[in-house]
Amino acid sequence: GTTPVNIWGKPILSKTGGWIAAFFIFGNEMAERMAYFGLSVNMVIFMFYVMHRPFTSSANAVNTFLGISQISSVLGGFLADAYLGRYWTIAIFTTIYLLGLIGITLCATISIFVPNQDQCDKLSILLGACEPAKSWQMLYLYVVLYITGFGAAGIRPCVSSFGADQFDERSKDYKAHLDRFFNFFYLSVTIGAIMAFTMVVYIQMNHGWGFAFGSLAVAMGFSNVVFFVGTPLYRHKLPGGSPLTRVAQVLFAAFRKRNVPFSGSDLIELYEVPGRNSAIKGSGKIEHTDDFRWLDKAALQVKEDGANPSPWRLCTVTQVEEVKILLKLLPIPMCTIMLSVVLTEYLTLSVQQAYTLNTHFGNLKLPVTCMPVFPGLSIFLVLALYYYTFAPLSRRITGHPHGASQLQRVGLGLAISILSVAWAGAFERYRRMYAIKHGYKSLFLTAMPNLSAYWLLIQYSLIGIAEVFCIVGLLEFLYQEAPDAMRSVGSAYAAIAGGIGCFVATIINNIVKSITGNEAEGRTTWLSQNINAGRFDYFYWLLTVLSLINFCIFLILAHRYKYR
Repeated sequence: GTTPVNIWGKPILSKTGGWIAAFFIFGNEMAERMAYFGLSVNMVIFMFYVMHRPFTSSANAVNTFLGISQISSVLGGFLADAYLGRYWTIAIFTTIYLLGLIGITLCATISIFVPNQDQCDKLSILLGACEPAKSWQMLYLYVVLYITGFGAAGIRPCVSSFGADQFDERSKDYKAHLDRFFNFFYLSVTIGAIMAFTMVVYIQMNHGWGFAFGSLAVAMGFSNVVFFVGTPLYRHKLPGGSPLTRVAQVLFAAFRKRNVPFSGSDLIELYEVPGRNSAIKGSGKIEHTDDFRWLDKAALQVKEDGANPSPWRLCTVTQVEEVKILLKLLPIPMCTIMLSVVLTEYLTLSVQQAYTLNTHFGNLKLPVTCMPVFPGLSIFLVLALYYYTFAPLSRRITGHPHGASQLQRVGLGLAISILSVAWAGAFERYRRMYAIKHGYKSLFLTAMPNLSAYWLLIQYSLIGIAEVFCIVGLLEFLYQEAPDAMRSVGSAYAAIAGGIGCFVATIINNIVKSITGNEAEGRTTWLSQNINAGRFDYFYWLLTVLSLINFCIFLILAHRYKYR
């Protein structure tokens, strides 16, 4: 059932798959991440300075877009596992992604799509005195933005799984190849992010918004060509039919037989098809486990089921075990939501911090919007040195062949993220006190020449290292633990957690603003647009406490989890 085939469904040739095929797939993910991060860091500024939207509402709008684009990944995973297969899902949705980027480029290029920019200087923008965007202009921007997000929904859950499909499960080096693949995969993600935070920002500053967004469209178009050129080399896994239907059948059958005892005169046995192959196309058989025993009732075969029972009445053990695995997996990615919250907050809050700091490095002045490049650089460095430093050292400590298990890496990443956000709170307290002491309290967009922005590198580097261990470990964990015919849905779990994190960040922001601020009483909110009057340090420490609670929950869940 898990035998790989070519694009036409025929048995594969011996020279297909492997690292060469995987590298064609890396290019597509690199361009998608470049576009994703390019939009995430630039769209807030574009809405604020060009569309004349308030900074807070711009940030919330982009957070909502990022959240929806990630949560909708479950749709892409469902289509890939059920009907299209991973290749065709990527091929269709990457084209949709490109169309969305072209639409955004047109918005930034053609003056009719943006409000009048005449006599609209920086001070006028800050005071909200510029002509706001018309409702139809914002509608157009949101439409093309969400077309882009819809395209990402089909790419994100499939690319990592499709790349991992290129390696032969029967090979003795399969797990080693898979471990290296996910590290290289995230390296391609990081390179895309670095290009977004440097090259795209440089193009925007020197050539304007149209060229900046246009560069994302060009990169995406080129990566699409590279992806299609590699088509003859790819291995494919057959789609196994609708996973949601199979889940629904198990739940319905289990509920229908909820009163049937596990022992009785009418009971025959737990049902499974005879032979070596599973009844589910694209999946091998899964052995029965004692977890979630109430679901086993869906596979209880009794005399009244007859010779050819409907799957809505009687499910195979493999089908029941698929649902059990999905339920067992769910809590682990949910524990990474707080990491996504911290990453989302850093994209906006750290940029606001950087505006008040000296970004000169010798004679070089780094643009504020380039600051998020440093987590990417730390990720790049850690991945480059992973097999020469961390893996051998941790192998001596743990005795694990890969240095640390997947869940141990996820936990290490979560722990490092707590250190990152705690340091962010400590430095922000120092930065704010320095600003007040030296008369900068009301000058929140004026850089303080004697306080360097490079103190932010500590929190950036720590969150980058945290992201490496947590997300790479999570992707590998979900791919290996997910059922054979549901691996795209399994990979979508990580994207869903990231999307929920974006929404949670917006919710936390709104709650904090409503509780801590009161205009009638003259009380400034923690998240004031004037960062020197607000209390970002308190907010960072709130995130630290929430991250610590989340980490404790993860430790309990990881300790109880049993690998397949």
